Amino acid sequence: MSARRFTEQAWASTARIRAAIDELPFLQQLEDGSLPREVFEHYMGQDALYLTAYARALAACAAQSSDPEHIIFWSRAAAGAIEEERALHASHVMDFSTVQPSPTTVAYTSYELALASAGSLPVLAASVLPCFWIYDDVGTRLKARVGGLEQHPYADWISAYGDPEFHELTETAKRVVDELAATASEATLAAMHAAYQRASQYEWMFWDAAHRQENWPVG
Repeated sequence: MSARRFTEQAWASTARIRAAIDELPFLQQLEDGSLPREVFEHYMGQDALYLTAYARALAACAAQSSDPEHIIFWSRAAAGAIEEERALHASHVMDFSTVQPSPTTVAYTSYELALASAGSLPVLAASVLPCFWIYDDVGTRLKARVGGLEQHPYADWISAYGDPEFHELTETAKRVVDELAATASEATLAAMHAAYQRASQYEWMFWDAAHRQENWPVG
């Protein structure tokens, strides 16, 4: 591994993706409060479905880990993803039974769960990191720009992902992934970077699909 940590390299390599995320109409309208409620509810329904699968990927990280501290972290993160799905999403989506996964949701969750089945912990861990890091970055900057949230229609979402506790969780995830990368082979490192890149692209796609209220073209 080079002198630069895996996370430093991965963050730098996805600068264009992150810049594109900042330009997404979904996030710009979320920030100024103009995002249509039906678009936000569509997003929250898809996010609830995603987080259920994401929790399974995090649990797989725990199952495949040998370091006790890593097992504790991934297990708690998996539980936290389910708790987040139940708490934040239940206040925005009235009937989950009517929510069907969009093509992008199916693609993203299938990708991460396929990596979970493949059995390479470092690669799987790299793939789940963007969901921590990009949301922490976006949420923290959104919260700082918006300022007072008392009258903001999406204050609970901004507060959840701009929260210092979520930032600390993200920092721990970064440290764990760096520890896995430190002993990885060159081939595994390359696969980790590819997984991190792909998951970052899916993060862009997820918000874009939500804004379009993406659905299946034929039924």
